Amino acid sequence: MYDLIIIGGGPAGLTAMIYAIRKRLNALLVSRDLGGKTMWRLELPWVEEYQVIKGLEVVNKFKSELEYLSFARHMEAVEKVEKRDQGFCTITKGGGELMSKAVIVATGAQQKRLGVPGEREFLMRGLCYSALSYAPLFIERKTAVIGDGDLALRSTAELATVASQVTLVGVSPETLKSPLGEKVKNSSNVIILEEYQVLEVKGERFAERLVVKSPQGEIREVEAEGTFIELGLIPNSQIVADLVKLDTQGRICIDCFCRTSVPGLFAAGDVTDIYSEQILVAVGEGAKAALSAYEYLLPTL
Repeated sequence: MYDLIIIGGGPAGLTAMIYAIRKRLNALLVSRDLGGKTMWRLELPWVEEYQVIKGLEVVNKFKSELEYLSFARHMEAVEKVEKRDQGFCTITKGGGELMSKAVIVATGAQQKRLGVPGEREFLMRGLCYSALSYAPLFIERKTAVIGDGDLALRSTAELATVASQVTLVGVSPETLKSPLGEKVKNSSNVIILEEYQVLEVKGERFAERLVVKSPQGEIREVEAEGTFIELGLIPNSQIVADLVKLDTQGRICIDCFCRTSVPGLFAAGDVTDIYSEQILVAVGEGAKAALSAYEYLLPTL
C-alpha cells in the first residue's frame, strides 16, 4: 500500500512527485513517459532560444531526478482508478493493481487536431496549438488562427495586438455575435474567413501557407508565418470519469486545494478545470496538489 500514487508524467505530475518525495511520502509516479507536452518546442526561423520564456528547465530538472529513482516510478499507462474500502486502486493497462491511500490525477489533455495533410509534418515548426503561449513571438508577422469558439476568438484578439495581420479561419457567424467576436470583427488587422474549411498545411521547412475552401467551394491559399490551431482540448480524464465530478468539457472539477469531489483523490494541470494550459501553471498546480495530499495523509503517517 502506497501513501500516494501520482498518475501522469507531465509538468504537474513530475512536480507533485518531487514534492511528495521531499515530504518523505511512500509515493509512486505511474506514467507511460516522462515530460509530457514539454517535449514539444515551437521552432521559428527568426526566434532564438533565449527569447522564449518556458518552464522546460524546471520540468527537465524534476525529470532528471526521477530518472535516477527507479523505485519511485512505474512506466505504464493507467486504465482506471477505483475506490476501494482501504483506499484507491490504480489499474494499469497490463492489468496490474496498485493500492494507495490517496491519488493525484495529472494526466493532462490532448489538443483537438485538424486531421489534414501537413499538420503532422509542420507541428511545432510554424504550426502549433497555443497562441496564449507564443503570441509575443509574432510581432509584426502574418498569422492565422483556425477554430470556431471562444478559444479561437481569444487567440485572434491576442495576436491582433502584436501581429501585422491575423486571418481567422472557420469561425461561424453565431460565434462572432459575442462581445469578443465584435472586437475581432472591428480589428483593422484581422481578416475573417467565415465557415472556411482547411484542406492542407503547406511550406518548406516551416509552415507557410494554408489551403482553404469557402462554403461556396472556392479554394485559395492563406499566407501565414505562424498558424495556431485553436479547436480546444480533450482532457485525459477517462480513468476517473465515473468516479469524480467533471465539467461540461470533461475536465475534472477541483477546488483551490486541488481536491476533487472524492476525498483523497486530487487532480492537477490541464486535466482539470483551472484557467490556462501553461507549463508553469501546471507546475504550480502540481506542487499545490502534492501539499494538499500530504495534509490529507498526515493523520495516517
